[in-house]
Amino acid sequence: MYRILVIEDDPDIRAELKLLLENALYEVDVIEDFTQIVSQAEACAPDLILLDIQLPGINGLSLCQDIRRKMDTPVIFVTSFNNAMDELNGMMMGGDDYITKPYHAPILLARIAAVLKRTGKKGPQKDPYHFIWKDCELNMLDATLSCRGRSAELTKNELRICYNLFSKAGQIVSREELIDDLWDNQIFIDDNTLSVNITRIRGKLKDIGAGNMIETRRGQGYRI
Repeated sequence: MYRILVIEDDPDIRAELKLLLENALYEVDVIEDFTQIVSQAEACAPDLILLDIQLPGINGLSLCQDIRRKMDTPVIFVTSFNNAMDELNGMMMGGDDYITKPYHAPILLARIAAVLKRTGKKGPQKDPYHFIWKDCELNMLDATLSCRGRSAELTKNELRICYNLFSKAGQIVSREELIDDLWDNQIFIDDNTLSVNITRIRGKLKDIGAGNMIETRRGQGYRI
């Protein structure tokens, strides 16, 4: 997995970014102590940094320069400063991209993926957003399942369940694993709700011509 470091002083936005990125399958570290930030960043060894400009006691533009002296990690500014000169200053100070708040989650994720690809940062999986198995594609960015030209949209619950199945294609995934993962990502469902979601996913797979994709292994779990 790619590791992303979030340097943001607003606790609500920080928590929102952490949840968004974790649901997109990144490992996430956050800075909460705004002293010795560069040393903390070095210790985290992230693949990418999301950096606010307005921080307690330090300007994010200057901090980006300090980070650049120690690390070659790509930096994306995520800030409420939204005029052209602010963006130009951000790029001149070493930023790799500049995104203004309020951001749109799919666009933010796409820009992160583009910077990681452009800067040559590699994780264990070449593309962490697309999984293909038996002519069926799971697209994490737009939450869709596709098969031979037909597609279906997924809810948040369905997307997370499909990720577990597609990322372990050919393996049995237990009901307990699915429920534990959903709870870890703050999606609170019970055993009955899991069954309902599996039924809905199967219905959507049937609609796109892949109705037999999910196999039930009695007493064990599910497998694609």
